[in-house]
Amino acid sequence: MSTGEEIARTIIDACLAMNRTGLNQGTSGNVSCRYDYGMLITPSGIAYQQMTESDIVYISADGIYGQGKIPSSEWRFHHAIYQNRPDLNAVVHNHALYSTILAIMHKGIPAIHYMIAVAGGNTIPCVPYATYGTPELSDHVAAGFRGRNAIIMQHHGMTAAGATLAKALWLAEEVENLAKLYVNLLQTGMEIPLLPDDEIDVVLGKFKNYGERGESQQENSQALPSSV
Repeated sequence: MSTGEEIARTIIDACLAMNRTGLNQGTSGNVSCRYDYGMLITPSGIAYQQMTESDIVYISADGIYGQGKIPSSEWRFHHAIYQNRPDLNAVVHNHALYSTILAIMHKGIPAIHYMIAVAGGNTIPCVPYATYGTPELSDHVAAGFRGRNAIIMQHHGMTAAGATLAKALWLAEEVENLAKLYVNLLQTGMEIPLLPDDEIDVVLGKFKNYGERGESQQENSQALPSSV
């Protein structure tokens, strides 16, 4: 089992990877992992390049964190995901360009491609807006994650989660790819054909282990080590 320091290192690596791949800009995103009946999460206001393992904040299952530590302002919705989804151990939030375009338009992603199934259903929903860092936003995010592993957040960005941090980051990249496709399709002004629900059900069955393959590909390319 990974130590807290090891998981903290992978959280920092994930933040750097998001900026390197263009999923995020600056310090606007946040990353967490389930740990020791609580979670470890990025701090508030520290540039990813300057972050060290000691900066990563531990928050208990009761939402308590150490004196002198300031977690990401979004820690509440990470906490809500872990409380409601025991199968998920890592959460990645970012302001990826195309996902955020859809967020501003309050549009989820429909079944434009069979890869929609990697998020757990026939859509990637857009949950309603609430001020960042609020319990209201946490409620919207928790609702969005019922039956889905990724969501778009109105006027905000995108959040993806997985059994490991590598899987969560991989899923975030797939969601952004789908968002880019959808934004470009919307610009054609044409009716967009969608895959039927029964076909997505077939693909969901075939994708039960798809995330494991994605994680393996990441590890082989040394993109990001598994954290938990």
